[in-house]
Amino acid sequence: MCIDTRNILSHPLVTVTMKSLTPLCLLAVCASLALSKPTSEKKDRVHHSIDLGERDPEDQKGFQFDHNAFLGKETAKTFDQLTPEESKERLGKIVDRIDQNKDGLVTAEELTTWIKRAQNRYIDANVKRNWKDYDSNQDDRVSWDEYKNATYGYYLGEEFNDVADKEAYKKMLRRDERRFKMADKDGDLIATREEFTAFLHPEEFDYMKKLVVTETIEDIDKDGDGMVDVKEYISDMYTPEEGQPEPDWVRNEKEQFRDFRDANKDGKMDHSEIEHWILPADYDHAESEAKHLIHESDIDQDDKLTKQEILDNWNMFVGSQVTNYGEDLTRKHDEL
Repeated sequence: MCIDTRNILSHPLVTVTMKSLTPLCLLAVCASLALSKPTSEKKDRVHHSIDLGERDPEDQKGFQFDHNAFLGKETAKTFDQLTPEESKERLGKIVDRIDQNKDGLVTAEELTTWIKRAQNRYIDANVKRNWKDYDSNQDDRVSWDEYKNATYGYYLGEEFNDVADKEAYKKMLRRDERRFKMADKDGDLIATREEFTAFLHPEEFDYMKKLVVTETIEDIDKDGDGMVDVKEYISDMYTPEEGQPEPDWVRNEKEQFRDFRDANKDGKMDHSEIEHWILPADYDHAESEAKHLIHESDIDQDDKLTKQEILDNWNMFVGSQVTNYGEDLTRKHDEL
């Protein structure tokens, strides 16, 4: 039997780790885990904006975070395949679009607007792609039954007989249903485009944010006390390798937990403290990234960037893996 994995691939809520799957099942369901995060992989728990969470502690000297923020993650992947000459040429065209008043200077406000647009472009494309897959009767609505059947129909059916993995999918189903019902404002279990966007990207909607916090606690809280201690906090980002010294960034994260995350100093983060961590209301990630890019590229220190200043520091804004790996890639790509 041929299994259609398209819907599982786009599933937004997969939280089962590779370690929980039996070896025989890995090949059958690996596509469904494309968006999951194994415990050995650091997770970005700041949900304020797609691609604009905390910087990877192990990549402080790299530019991948900046590339993802400036271009959006999917477009950044495209730029990775360009030669330096192609990247610079396309970056020049982008700068012209960022400079909204056409005065030859890019301000922090203009750069912030661009970065937010790049992040929203990913969300819009993701919703559009999923909408097409799940609106099976083409009535411009996605019902809970349509989503459930398309996503879980095979994996919860009698023909899928791996008991352990079936239980894991049942758990994901319950989590999906809770989020779908929360996103569905009128309670009819039929999502409009806006409600479906809230289901896929709850961090973007105020009325969904408490659920984002709850889901985060469920992912990290290993002892089931409803809170996150420093060990749980670190293990969500880092799994030590035997015989290897603890990285400096891990020690720094422990200090962050002690000095800032755990506001009431009781040794654990509760719901409100986790909400402040992953959904900070007083911090604009796009604005912060814009100021960072200007600070690193502003040669004359006037808090604005000329086109030449940006092009002179092109590898921070767009970069190219071609320069790292010496690849000779000449294929054409769609214009941004």
